[in-house]
Amino acid sequence: MPKQVVISGGFDDIKSRDLRFLEEASKLGELTVLLWPDAALEKTTGQPPKFPLAERSYFLNAVRYVKNVFVANDAFGIDKLPTENRVDIWADVQNKWVPARKEFCQIQNITYRVFSADDLKGFPEPPPMPSAPGRKKVIATGCYDWFHSGHVRFTEEASAYGDLYVCLGSDANVRLLKGEGHPLLCEQERRYVLGSIKFVKQALVTTGSGWVDADPEIRRLKPDIYVVNEDGDKGGKREYCQELGIEYLVLKRTPAPGLPKRSSTDLRGF
Repeated sequence: MPKQVVISGGFDDIKSRDLRFLEEASKLGELTVLLWPDAALEKTTGQPPKFPLAERSYFLNAVRYVKNVFVANDAFGIDKLPTENRVDIWADVQNKWVPARKEFCQIQNITYRVFSADDLKGFPEPPPMPSAPGRKKVIATGCYDWFHSGHVRFTEEASAYGDLYVCLGSDANVRLLKGEGHPLLCEQERRYVLGSIKFVKQALVTTGSGWVDADPEIRRLKPDIYVVNEDGDKGGKREYCQELGIEYLVLKRTPAPGLPKRSSTDLRGF
């Protein structure tokens, strides 16, 4: 049986470093996230969470490295884990609770593994997700500069039509289309974040330019479907697909049930 690995945390406003932590922890065994409820997160940080529990849970459940997500109960303690289920390893990062957590693990005969900042450096390219034979190829494009639950929902809906390849704009092309100050994150980091989502077969950086900057990747992958959301239905993409005989599909921009609508522009602030 694989070792049972647990991470305990708030995971508010998930970024690449959080995903790197989840990835490295998952290499130790089957990974479960014990997610702090809103009240516990506010008590710990001194401020309300930026994203509510349901949204944080939805995002974490979409990460390819995570097997399970459980919400901590009312008896939550940040320096302890529930003892009713088997835990072999508590994975953690450097923080002020390390001594207490280490003592708890020693008493409970649990391995305590602390990852340093050096352990989480870099943005390794996630390998393509496996797929069933005969699946259609679906392609999507975009910047994905501040990745949020709305992006997760889009990849979830798009992947229902086949294996989803997401071609994200290179730094140079994003600047060309959106101006100086964009993108906020470099292309390697954006590719890593996208590739960490289980609905994405593979994330690629485009090598072309303009609104159809994914032309080289599209001609190589030969997708059956090009998926965009309503905001992305521009720049001659529809006509481009007609020329190549690719089905063009426009999805409505709607959040997952029960979650608020998100915008990268709003979150980023410009």
